[in-house]
Amino acid sequence: MSNPQLITGIHHITAIASRSEKNLEFYAGILGLRLVKKTVNFDAPEVYHLYYGDETGRPGTILTFFPYEGLTNGRHGKGMLNTTSFSVPSASVEFWQKRLNHFNIPFKKPLERFNRELAIYFEDMDGLGLELIFNDNDPRTGYSGLLSESHCIRGFYSAEIWEEGYERTAGLLTEQLDHRLIAEKGNRFRYAATDQPGNYIDLVCSPDSLRGHAGSGTVHHIAFSTPDSGSQLELRNKILQRKLNTTPVLDRKYFTSIYFREPGGVLFEAATAIPGFTVDEDAAQLGEHLQLPEWLEKEKDSISGKLKPLTIDLTPYKE
Repeated sequence: MSNPQLITGIHHITAIASRSEKNLEFYAGILGLRLVKKTVNFDAPEVYHLYYGDETGRPGTILTFFPYEGLTNGRHGKGMLNTTSFSVPSASVEFWQKRLNHFNIPFKKPLERFNRELAIYFEDMDGLGLELIFNDNDPRTGYSGLLSESHCIRGFYSAEIWEEGYERTAGLLTEQLDHRLIAEKGNRFRYAATDQPGNYIDLVCSPDSLRGHAGSGTVHHIAFSTPDSGSQLELRNKILQRKLNTTPVLDRKYFTSIYFREPGGVLFEAATAIPGFTVDEDAAQLGEHLQLPEWLEKEKDSISGKLKPLTIDLTPYKE
């Protein structure tokens, strides 16, 4: 009998932005994701922490942002997760090209990858690298609040990490994080905990690239999903046995987390799939009001006073 997997796929990806209202317009408006949680950076509560995802913010759909108002741009490069890819239906290629053109978002011409998918690369207003991956292998239903089910984003497809060399990071993925190599071509090596959209990690060898540096338009960390606190602690022990520094378990209210850096420098997290985003809001009202962990509730008035009001009219973005 095989042991259950400690890692089941991607949980969320967290990036840095420069303006909260423009971030909301882009991801909830243009891309049609649902704002599932409006909270703050628990370590810097004067800064929003915005979570976007599907109807309920299931693991594998959650892109989150720390918007630091006026922050200068970072730089893509090796040692960073440079492209976050979303899964969309194959038949929606023309729709998305027209939509990106309508909102004056430049994009690269479609590129075929691994003979199994079509990718369109573009960037958000801060330069964060994004892709739409057109495929018919994703059984998930996306959030169709603004866009029809035939066009809307299903969740993540993959995450692309640039490395000096892939071998040590690949070793961590396969030996500690339950991934396996499922495809390779040229300098791109694809790993997954399960071979389906939402779980792919592409390691791209780019030794001649400059090292990336943090700032708006860059990814802060990628989180992998682990079922519960028991599997998280078991995983933490495996990471420590690999002689990597890892944090204690931290309470993020909607999940608990541990953090550690992979050999190439990217910050990895392992986050529990439970309890989820309905612990403090009903599913129908997700993202409508500022939510704080109980240890910050007594400071709610002070915190709210430091945050810009964050509401937009999504009507102009409706399909």
